Amino acid sequence: MTLFVKLFLAHLVGDFLLQPNLWVLHKEKHKIKSKYVYLHVLIHFLLILLLLWDLSYWGVALLIAVSHYVIDLLKLYTSPLFKHGNIPFFIDQLLHVLVLYICAYYGNFWEHTITLSERIDWQLVAGAVFVSFPTAIIMGKLLERMSAQIELDHESLPNAGKYIGIIERLFVFLFILLGKWEAIGLLITAKSVFRFNDLKESNNRKLTEYILIGTLTSFGIAILTGLVCTGL
Repeated sequence: MTLFVKLFLAHLVGDFLLQPNLWVLHKEKHKIKSKYVYLHVLIHFLLILLLLWDLSYWGVALLIAVSHYVIDLLKLYTSPLFKHGNIPFFIDQLLHVLVLYICAYYGNFWEHTITLSERIDWQLVAGAVFVSFPTAIIMGKLLERMSAQIELDHESLPNAGKYIGIIERLFVFLFILLGKWEAIGLLITAKSVFRFNDLKESNNRKLTEYILIGTLTSFGIAILTGLVCTGL
């Protein structure tokens, strides 16, 4: 685990702390001809050796550096194919971490992976997944007739309400698992404060009722899910 943590730390420092935005823009424009592609890879190589402080790992550092070079080039050349620019970024990061994981546990890769999977509480994973997008869809169906009667006099970010609800439910789910019921009250209070100006300015009773019903239903589903997962 220590080896993986050090490799991951080197990745974080190299990819986020020691890579200015100027380098990123230059790489996107010039791709394989950009000098910063090679400087970036060299920095990763040196960071790994520095954090491990053991020259016997030079082969691992070289393998990670070369894979980093290949993965970064793939991202640079395939990014225009994606409609959303954040998708290549997350795929790129996932591949980098996967390489680090393989290098850290190459001696007992399958055994460690199986042991790690056996430690996962799949009931909690299922609960967390349920309170995210599935519950968002359920909420949309439950409140569909009500939302059709709401007239908004302001614009909102696309799907902002859905994502806010997902984040809220995940927090509530986590608080239930930790037994921090008081934190749920603080979360409701915080949301009420942020919503106060909108409700005050709109002076719309239907909107107020819609928000209350949606909030209580959303929190209720998250609480019930958390109780089921904790066996209470």
